[in-house]
Amino acid sequence: MESKIENTIIIGSGPAGLTAAVYAARARLNPLMIEGEEAGGQLMITTEVENFPGFEHGITGPDLISVMRKQAERFGTRFITRNVTKVDFNVWPFKVWIRDTEYQAKTIIISTGASAKLLGLPSEKQYMSKGVSACATCDGAFFKDVEVGVVGGGDTAMEEATFLTRFAKKVYLIHRRDSFRASKIMQDRVLKNPKIEVIWNSEVLEVKGNGKEVTGVILNDTVTGAKTEKAMQGLFIAIGHTPNTKIFNSLLDMNEAGYLVTKPGTTFTKIPGVFAAGDVQDPTYRQAITAAGTGCMAAIDAERWIENKEAELHG
Repeated sequence: MESKIENTIIIGSGPAGLTAAVYAARARLNPLMIEGEEAGGQLMITTEVENFPGFEHGITGPDLISVMRKQAERFGTRFITRNVTKVDFNVWPFKVWIRDTEYQAKTIIISTGASAKLLGLPSEKQYMSKGVSACATCDGAFFKDVEVGVVGGGDTAMEEATFLTRFAKKVYLIHRRDSFRASKIMQDRVLKNPKIEVIWNSEVLEVKGNGKEVTGVILNDTVTGAKTEKAMQGLFIAIGHTPNTKIFNSLLDMNEAGYLVTKPGTTFTKIPGVFAAGDVQDPTYRQAITAAGTGCMAAIDAERWIENKEAELHG
């Protein structure tokens, strides 16, 4: 039984959790980070990060996480590379379990992130970061003057396809049905763009490549069953994200897509002392830099909350 009460436990890592750890550690909160078995989040599958301030020549996702982790460690953050299996926020101090081991904390910072939904193809996995991407804003600039594909039919797919036309020579928007579910304004923007060609009633069966990079895709016509190969140098999967919030079901407020709801302008969840930062509460921006920003906010929110709580308790 773990009897020590931590000042703050950070659940999840990535840029949000690690920034929260740096700030919390420097505020002498001595944070405990339960970083998860897939520590580092989506940046771990991102090859080049060119839009994170401070790295003029860019940095790989894993290197950025490694640097942030060392920085958090330097100020005294402790790490457990396991997954949280259960939480109890109904009593204070809050309780967090890793299997049978219980941890207690005055505050909790949730930074469990979101996972991009993928097609689930072995070839997609093989060419991830070698031409297959789940983030046009992150990787679009690497696809100048080539032909690329975008898979999806919602607003995200429309946004990604439109954004990619700034770089790519041509963008194929591959959709399994004969109509989009995206908002009318986004559909109009795509259909009027001369650089975008919609491939209706089609799904990607396989990503083709030469071992180093993507060269095309095999498409299946969902109406006729005909198979065709389409040459392209990149494929963007834009079928949505799933926030990693299952463990907090029925404890915290979430939107219809499962993202944690925080009070505007803060990282406060509906439970005082429990904070959320990064992609787990951000369906809009989902960038490493915005995640880091909310991580900073969460640590400051937690530090001030502890001060107020202690003043209350000790009069």
